[in-house]
Amino acid sequence: MTRVAVTGLGPVSSIGTGAEAFAAALLAGASGISQIQSFDSSGFPHRNGGEVRDFDPARWLRRLDPQRWGRSSQFAAAAARLAADDAGLDLDSLDRGRAHAVLGTTSGESVVAEALTAQILASGFPGMVPELIEQLPAGRLAHAVSEELGLHGESLTLATACSASNYAIGYAYDLLVTGEADVVFAGGADSVCRWAHAGFFKLGALTETACAPFDRDRSGILTGEGGAVLVMETFEHAQRRNARIYAEVLGYGINCDAKHPVAPDRESISQCMRIAHRSADIKPEEVDYICAHGTGTPANDLTEARAVIEVFGDNPPPMSSIKSMIGHTMGAASGFGAIASAIAIDRGFLPPTINWQNADPELSGVDPIPNVARRATVRVVQNNGFAFGGNNAIVMLGAVR
Repeated sequence: MTRVAVTGLGPVSSIGTGAEAFAAALLAGASGISQIQSFDSSGFPHRNGGEVRDFDPARWLRRLDPQRWGRSSQFAAAAARLAADDAGLDLDSLDRGRAHAVLGTTSGESVVAEALTAQILASGFPGMVPELIEQLPAGRLAHAVSEELGLHGESLTLATACSASNYAIGYAYDLLVTGEADVVFAGGADSVCRWAHAGFFKLGALTETACAPFDRDRSGILTGEGGAVLVMETFEHAQRRNARIYAEVLGYGINCDAKHPVAPDRESISQCMRIAHRSADIKPEEVDYICAHGTGTPANDLTEARAVIEVFGDNPPPMSSIKSMIGHTMGAASGFGAIASAIAIDRGFLPPTINWQNADPELSGVDPIPNVARRATVRVVQNNGFAFGGNNAIVMLGAVR
């Protein structure tokens, strides 16, 4: 069977841009949380988020004109360019028709939609509106990657909310193992925007200052942003060009319970884990680390932890949430999780859950890797991604065998 290699990592995040900076920040347990500046947050009681402050599109983009693309598309294209560079890909030598872009998102170009609405409300239909309308379609996220890198394969944007990047990675995996692609750029991108911040606040799911997943006193998420793209190749293609291989994509699991618009379902999540394990041909005891969805809300963390214990038993592998560092990056979240998982395998450490202070008796048995990264030999990682509407997607990564 065709095997799938991860050969390039492209994170654009609030704790660092590029694989080296992101890995160093994970190891240090850095925080990328600050007061939101991309919109006027003064009317909100909670004003913190995981914004990317040092993002200069002119620095990272070589072909796209930033004036023609929204912020999320710029994140996606920059992340893909970083991933291509990290993979050492000679794009000119690629069979461009067999190189694809698959991106996940929650909000798409909502920042553009908000700017368009503000202009219309302020002055009717000013001259800038057509330019903003051009930037509006969410499908442009994948198109931005294809245009930036000159890819001629499939260009697909998936909008399955906060598990969208894992859906994208799963789709990319299928393209590769079925022989339809040699290389796929897969991941996700999203931007901090007013409607998402307001929506989570109205749901009572937004915390004030710091996200503390699996802590007894956790109180919610912080919205975040960025782009997270992985280069995935067939082993044959990667070995033919002597590429460095971070990890192997072993398989994935996807399901949807559709029981509730926002509440997670333990039974469905447990089943998704079992599907992923079967796809990867591994047993639960072979998993060394779980990169948790870990939003920091009371309900999500409890449901996820109980599903893990149901599948793994009373002593599950360590599980941490990088959302404690970068916030909830929505459609990019499980893409960042996949990058962190590949780094854990390659660098031999488990990223911590920062801001953790008190054990929750309801989460007995869960090891959240509190506050400090832990050195470990990591052979198999389970990367969880769950979303509103019951959209569950889990990707399994492993060390090269």
